[in-house]
Amino acid sequence: MSTQEYDVVVVGAGTAGCYAAATVAREGLDVAIVERKSAEEAGHIACGDALKGADAFPEAIPKSQIEGAFTNTDVDHGRFEIPQEDTVLDIPVPGELAVIDRWEYGRLIIEGAEKAGTDFHYDTVVQDVVQDDDGTVTGVRGKSNGEVVEFEAEVVVDGAGSLSILQDKTDFSNATFDTNVSYSQFCSAYREIVEVPEPVEWDDALVFKPTERAAGYLWYFPRTETTINAGLGFQMNEEPMKLVEDLKRDLRNRPEFEGAEVKDKLGAALPTRRPYDSAVADGFVAVGDAAGHVNPTTGGGIAGAAYAGTYAGQQIVHAIGDGDVSEESLWRYNERVMDHFGGRYAGLDVYNVLSTAVDVDDLMGLLASLPGEKLAEALYSGTTSFGPALVAKTAKDSFGYWGQILNFYKTKRLADDLMEHYARYPGRPEALDVWQEQRDDLMDDIYAVTGADPKY
Repeated sequence: MSTQEYDVVVVGAGTAGCYAAATVAREGLDVAIVERKSAEEAGHIACGDALKGADAFPEAIPKSQIEGAFTNTDVDHGRFEIPQEDTVLDIPVPGELAVIDRWEYGRLIIEGAEKAGTDFHYDTVVQDVVQDDDGTVTGVRGKSNGEVVEFEAEVVVDGAGSLSILQDKTDFSNATFDTNVSYSQFCSAYREIVEVPEPVEWDDALVFKPTERAAGYLWYFPRTETTINAGLGFQMNEEPMKLVEDLKRDLRNRPEFEGAEVKDKLGAALPTRRPYDSAVADGFVAVGDAAGHVNPTTGGGIAGAAYAGTYAGQQIVHAIGDGDVSEESLWRYNERVMDHFGGRYAGLDVYNVLSTAVDVDDLMGLLASLPGEKLAEALYSGTTSFGPALVAKTAKDSFGYWGQILNFYKTKRLADDLMEHYARYPGRPEALDVWQEQRDDLMDDIYAVTGADPKY
């Protein structure tokens, strides 16, 4: 067995891992990324390729470093196709959008982390976590080219993605680290990169279409006017879909895909849940997908992962500088995530909960009856006029859905209450229990109003 020693070891060369490593390396600490893929395949990740928040990225790997992967910056809205109602609904999306070439982006962030001073160890599969007698994580162990290798570090960063093996191998009994994690809180997804013969008419939109169940959707995201990321996913607590067959069936029914050629195909699991209540333990930090840092209604998470990695790296630098890598010393990372996007993602998770309890035809009928700008307000702003006032304004179109609109209004109010609670996220680990109890009371109200089964 060989041993490598670093100040920080990051497992996984995704967005969060690369930004965490680059942040640490720029402060002069020794950091390595351990990646299971080869150098040629690293960065090749199943993704929808859509990016919200494209105008800003942390400076550890600045936007200028990755702009070469931005293939379509003209997208500015969501386009919801509702076949049941023979309707197409355009919904404005605030903020800068883009569609990227995810593999090229992956190469560029790896290059950015290398330029910052990160060492890379490819073809290395992490199989275990090393902890001392007090439970502090002190490294990871894996195999590279058939040989056992151990990486010792003051802090281990888990950037290994959804349902990370590192969390299965770590004893969190002395930590507040969130272990309330189940496969049912995740989505199984599949996507293909498809070249079409002629430019599509919707190259300025992110296209969504419902599947036959409410807790799933198809997407068509235009990298360019002739290169489309086409995919679909479903909640893992639902009856499994035949992802490849279902996608191909839909592609066959779309005239613009006649004569199309598939260039790449990949599948993955991704979180469709709220962010982890705590993503730190003694000597251990989880980032990105490994900490639920993904928008639970869309699966998007690139910008959030970049900031989560940066916040983790900054707090790790402080902790190592103070000679204290305890959970309490790393806690500020949790606070910054919740303040920036974690509370909003927890609020959006309420709509994911709602989607599991409604009939897909009723949901599509409701969406088709409402103005797109009102739906945008519901999803992206703190307040909206859902409820009786909206019924009055759209009485004719929404007739038959008034009960659902009222239920949506109540759900929206509870989502707002939940976000307000996340704004009071505790400043120390000892206060987390009380905060969680209050949050869980709010979730009980949400389950009661939506009729959904408990998700957590």
